[in-house]
Amino acid sequence: MSESDGVAWLTEPEQRSWRAILRGTRLLETALDDALHDSGLQLSEYEIISMLSESPSHRLRMSELAAMVVQSRSRLTHTAKRLEARGWVAREQCLGDRRGVELVLTPIGLDAVQEIAKVHVQSVRDNLVDIMTPEQFQAIGDAMAIVRDHLDPLGLTDA
Repeated sequence: MSESDGVAWLTEPEQRSWRAILRGTRLLETALDDALHDSGLQLSEYEIISMLSESPSHRLRMSELAAMVVQSRSRLTHTAKRLEARGWVAREQCLGDRRGVELVLTPIGLDAVQEIAKVHVQSVRDNLVDIMTPEQFQAIGDAMAIVRDHLDPLGLTDA
């Protein structure tokens, strides 16, 4: 690897930072997923019911939800089926557009997400927020917002 090949290779400090970001995000996601294990839920499933719980009327168009949680529509459909089997969500035609489908959080699902949120938030605190200074946490949030905005310039995912 030389500079003459036209590639701006990472410097040693950049490589160390990149590897820390990559490994750290994977370990964090695993820790958050593990914390939800006793509830029988995966982090990706929790994220969906959490987004629904925060939306007006506890419903979102499937295509919009897929963009928010950065999943393909087919993956979201499979996840929705698992959540439907628990009675936590239902798929319904869009209220304003009969062609679309919305995922709707059921009252049972709302109760579940309110309980599971306690475990999730504690895990976020234990594995990220509370191990940093407020300034470090803010810096990571600011840095990842730059990445998000670069990769999602149309703002299709949740802010």
